Amino acid sequence: MTLLDAYALVAFLVGGPGAPQIGAILRRGEAAVATANLAEALDVSQRVYGLPISRALEILEPLFEGPLTPILLDLDVACRAAEIRARYYDRSSRPISLADAVLVASAKRGDQIATADPDVLAVADAEGLGLVTLPGQG
Repeated sequence: MTLLDAYALVAFLVGGPGAPQIGAILRRGEAAVATANLAEALDVSQRVYGLPISRALEILEPLFEGPLTPILLDLDVACRAAEIRARYYDRSSRPISLADAVLVASAKRGDQIATADPDVLAVADAEGLGLVTLPGQG
């Protein structure tokens, strides 16, 4: 399973860098998004790119019935996310957000994380997850 971070989902929704890679991942049918990252992606899509949340959901909802699995934030994932953020967060050298920690905590052994964020990639790697490095905002 490939877990998409908010950046990856935003890129898919607005045609940003990495959209072709995310499209390919979705076509393979083994993608997931933590609901914390979904909330962040909906926020950024509307606030930064002007894509109304209702329109973003029109695009995403059919995918939730097939290639994109939403991962709900439950107590176990919440506790694991808190542990991950406490272990890796550093304000100046590794400022991972709580949503980033939820993303990594939502992954299972054998999963991979798709993101352009070097800090998230480093944490995912340290946690033994696979990596899909997306192009950043160039």
